[in-house]
Amino acid sequence: MATYKKRGYKPKTKEEEVNVQEQESTTAEVFNTLDEGASKTEEWVAKNQKAILGVIGVIAIGILAYLAYVNFVQNPKTDRANNEMYYPQQNFDLALKSAPGAERDSLFSLSLNGSEGKFGFLDIIDTYSGTPTANLASYSAGMAYLNMQNYQEAINHLEDFSTDNVTIGALAKGGIGDAFMQLNQTKDALSYYEKAIAQGDNDYTTPRYLYKAGIAALELGDKSKALEFFQRIKEDFSSSQEAATIDVFIGKAKQ
Repeated sequence: MATYKKRGYKPKTKEEEVNVQEQESTTAEVFNTLDEGASKTEEWVAKNQKAILGVIGVIAIGILAYLAYVNFVQNPKTDRANNEMYYPQQNFDLALKSAPGAERDSLFSLSLNGSEGKFGFLDIIDTYSGTPTANLASYSAGMAYLNMQNYQEAINHLEDFSTDNVTIGALAKGGIGDAFMQLNQTKDALSYYEKAIAQGDNDYTTPRYLYKAGIAALELGDKSKALEFFQRIKEDFSSSQEAATIDVFIGKAKQ
């Protein structure tokens, strides 16, 4: 075990003198090694200085280019897209409030295609691709097509939409499920209803798609799975609209 030696310490025995000399020799070797490593590092840096500066320059240029793109291209593009959304969104909202019929379909068509120089959702998707506004336009376009009974186009646009919002994400997945149900692709519909449920629990979409998933499972003859969906509505969402008649469907699943 090494012993701390005060400055000016003189060994009292030959053995201590040998130990002191060994410690001093080891320390000198360590510092020499460090000096040699530092010198080699300095030589390498000096030798490759141009390459290092070049790499740093490329990184700096990349960062500046990205910031310039965001500030002078992406943000203004998003602002223009947001301004263009007002007209189609207004027609879409009016269509949702209208009774089924020709007028309602006309409003949905205007929301999709625009008119009199005004953009529709489809124009925004094409012109402002990559912006959050174009992403939202994909959702609205999908829902418009779903209401117009153009189910394949509804699926195409809703599949292009992505969001971290639990409710809207569930509505998008559930909308795809509704489209598949109308196309008599019940297995696919059930898969998307389950994806809608998996988006996360809330009192609006979760019981809604549990109910639809249960109906789809019944149509597929999977009564045990249907029962699981219906029982969850009864146990976890007893105050929901779907729970009002859920005992009837539980009875069907148990038969």
